[in-house]
Parts: sequence; C-alpha cells; structure tokens
Amino acid sequence: QLEFITPFQLYFNPDLIFRKFQIWRLITNFLFFGPLGFSFFFNMIFLYRYCRMLEEGSFRGRTADFVFMFLFGGFLMTLFGLFASLFFLGQAFTIMLVYVWSRRNPYIRMNFFGLLNFQAPFLPWVLMGFSLLLGNSIIIDLLGIAVGHIYYFLEDVFPNQPGGKKLLLTPGFLKIVFDTPEEDPNYNPLPEDRPENQPRDQDQNQQQHPQ
Repeated sequence: QLEFITPFQLYFNPDLIFRKFQIWRLITNFLFFGPLGFSFFFNMIFLYRYCRMLEEGSFRGRTADFVFMFLFGGFLMTLFGLFASLFFLGQAFTIMLVYVWSRRNPYIRMNFFGLLNFQAPFLPWVLMGFSLLLGNSIIIDLLGIAVGHIYYFLEDVFPNQPGGKKLLLTPGFLKIVFDTPEEDPNYNPLPEDRPENQPRDQDQNQQQHPQ
C-alpha cells in the first residue's frame, strides 16, 4: 500500500520461480489481498476470525498439526495454480480455513449481514455467492473449497471409515519445533525440586521475643 514494492514483484509466476529462482513468490502470492477496500477488509476479518477459532478450538494444543494444515493447503493450492494461471492465492487460503471450521462445527447457526440465516457448513458457499455479487471470479473460492474439502476428508472422514486410516501425518520436526514436549511420567524429581520440600513464605509479622 505504501508502494515500496508492487504486486508484480509478489504474484505467482512459475516461470520466474523456476527459471529466475524468485522463490519468494511461493509465499508472497498468499499475502496480497488487493488494494485497500471492502474486499481487502472482508478477507482480513474472515482470515483472523476463523484462523483464531480453529487454533483455539479443534487445534488447541496441536500447533504442529495446525501448521501442517497450512503447509498442506498451500502446497495443493500451488499445484492447482500451476495449471489454472492464478496470480494470488490468499483468498483461496481464507476460504479453506472457513471450510474446515464450518465442517467441524456443523450445528452452529450463522447470520450473514442480518439477511441470511443458515447452518455453518453453508458458509463457504454463501461467501462464494457474495464474491460473485462483487464481480470477482469464483475460481479462487472454488479452489479454497476444494482444498479445504480434501483436507477435511483425509483428516476427519476417511480415518473413521471401515478400513480407513490416517493419511495426513504431521512430520516429527514440526512437532519438535511447535509442540510443548510431554512430561515423562517416569520422571522422578530431585528432593529439593519436590513441592513438599519447597520453602514456605515466612510470616512477616513474627512475634517478638519478650525482653
């Protein structure tokens, strides 16, 4: 917005990425949501709201799994972007988060600007229709919904099917970096570290000895 850089330095361009080694475009294309305006603030609000609710809800205490969802979704979107000539994928990433949250909270009632009442699973489709009304292409929204559904199916549906198993396994190095290590149940603290041996606060108002 301050014009230190231009969108032409950020957009997704496979030719520049693989031939000119402008690797940063793999990340920066997710970070640009257009000029300041209604669409920009709309995306910011939804990104913040549903990212936060996922982190505090189904991903509470599972930061590594949360980061892995980011990486998995970003990877699939990048693959689709190679064939669909998409330049910026940030909105698709937002829709993916909304989709995963909505499928994990199917019974929550939603209200859209006081006009529509519906169940949470319909929220991504309502947002896509709203985007269409604003004159935007729905390809980005469909991509976010598709990637969100793939993640939801592999993570929540397929492992619970007869003969199914968990296919999305969070790499160990992510758990080392992001998750708090579990306490060893067999750990025996030193005597001085045990709670019962910790010094208690002395009463500041001690009785004075009689003179």
